[in-house]
Amino acid sequence: MANELGVAKINAIETLYKRGWSRRRIARDLGLDRGTVSRHVMLLKSGEPGGAATDPDAAEVPAGIRSKPAKVPAGIRSLCVPYHDFIMAGIEAGLTAQRIYQDLRYGEGYEGGYDSVKRYVRRYSGDRSAVERIECAPGDEAQVDFGKGAPVLGGLGRSISTWVFRIVLSHSRKAYSEAVIHQGSEEYIRGLENSFRAFGGVPRTLVIDNLRAAVQHADWYEPEIVPLVADFCRHYGTVILPTRPYHPEHKGKVERGIGYVKGNGLKSRRFGSLAEENAWLRWWEEHVADERLHGTTRKHVRTCFEEHERGALQTLPEEPFPYFREGRRTVHRDGYAEVCHAYYEVPEEYIGRRIWARWDSHIVRLYDSRMKQIAIHARREPGQFSGMPGGNGRYSVERTAVYWCERAREIGPACGAWAERVRVERGVESIRVLIGLQQLEKKDGREALERACAAALTYDTTRLRDVRRLIGEKVLPVQLSFLEHHPLIRDMQEYGSIVAGAGSGL
Repeated sequence: MANELGVAKINAIETLYKRGWSRRRIARDLGLDRGTVSRHVMLLKSGEPGGAATDPDAAEVPAGIRSKPAKVPAGIRSLCVPYHDFIMAGIEAGLTAQRIYQDLRYGEGYEGGYDSVKRYVRRYSGDRSAVERIECAPGDEAQVDFGKGAPVLGGLGRSISTWVFRIVLSHSRKAYSEAVIHQGSEEYIRGLENSFRAFGGVPRTLVIDNLRAAVQHADWYEPEIVPLVADFCRHYGTVILPTRPYHPEHKGKVERGIGYVKGNGLKSRRFGSLAEENAWLRWWEEHVADERLHGTTRKHVRTCFEEHERGALQTLPEEPFPYFREGRRTVHRDGYAEVCHAYYEVPEEYIGRRIWARWDSHIVRLYDSRMKQIAIHARREPGQFSGMPGGNGRYSVERTAVYWCERAREIGPACGAWAERVRVERGVESIRVLIGLQQLEKKDGREALERACAAALTYDTTRLRDVRRLIGEKVLPVQLSFLEHHPLIRDMQEYGSIVAGAGSGL
């Protein structure tokens, strides 16, 4: 309903009506609208209790006696009246009643209470929003989200948009805010870690939105968390619980908290830098947000946190999370994966496959698709190579040529023999030739390539262009090795013996 009366007013209406007072007299003496009095009298006659906050049968009440907005009792003047123009300007700017109250108190010398400002703002803005309250035990849950921040001054005098990372403890409503430029995994983890340090402990669960910084694949039943964020949660002993996709109401506390920081802390403000905005947010959280009496719980935020929730949080680990960067990489044909323009060796069975790489300023770790570590290296400068620990450069030039020879032997014995001869005779230059041999196998098939390599061995050529030409020939050259083994032709050593005997006879 648009009008809500206190219990004292409702009891007064019922008592005076039972004493025989007319509705007109009751309305005049209590400073109420006659329609409001008539409504409560009808509820009294129907036997319904109260008539206070809501009336599910309001549609059945005759239109002429439906509730109208309550009027200020005669002779009572709101303390907000002298500040009417200031309050109306705040309403036009979209400021909340709490923000208007703060500006009145600290800037205009207002000495009244917040409830007076709230009633006055509602009278002129028609704010009747309702929220659902779901309470949690101390330390059990925190809700996390990003919201739009205040602009900051960038280079060349341009404004840069910012985002506000905000986390709210669900029991006490104690919160932490931090302004960032991007909504990436790094900013997300840094915000969480800074908030845990500010709280002095870790909540058991984190209710988050399905933003890409934390959720790789949104799924209500089995969400896929970004590996970096999952490792962070394991380090701090907490669990991430993403909301159902497209259901922001599942984290209503932080949604309202984002609206609070936007409408109260940052509304109509601009900052000279990101550091200046964060300094303001720290002051605002401590002196404004923590000092408020929460509208839903009706508890002082700082007191509730210090007395009930701080001690219920999990203990912080001794060391901060060892932050690292990560990304997918494809293993090159030489068995190396590239990370920041340096190259790191992995086992040869991963050639051509996608793997995960994680690195910090000192270490590079490589993982398979199931996040099983397959290699670890010390960080190298761009352009440098790092072999497998304990090895001698598995994929050096020589070993790479051997690898391609082994691939050639899988095609056939003639291909293997030709590839080995190329490797021995042409050295480093042979690697490209052997890779080209594999491409011919894909194009022309194993049988044709095996026949061509046999012919190339006969012709005593180690050029790939000759192998290409021989693939198109249907008739193979005659093997000349029969000169040494044909039964009709004597062995050359026998001819040498004959010549030697003839010479001795002379």
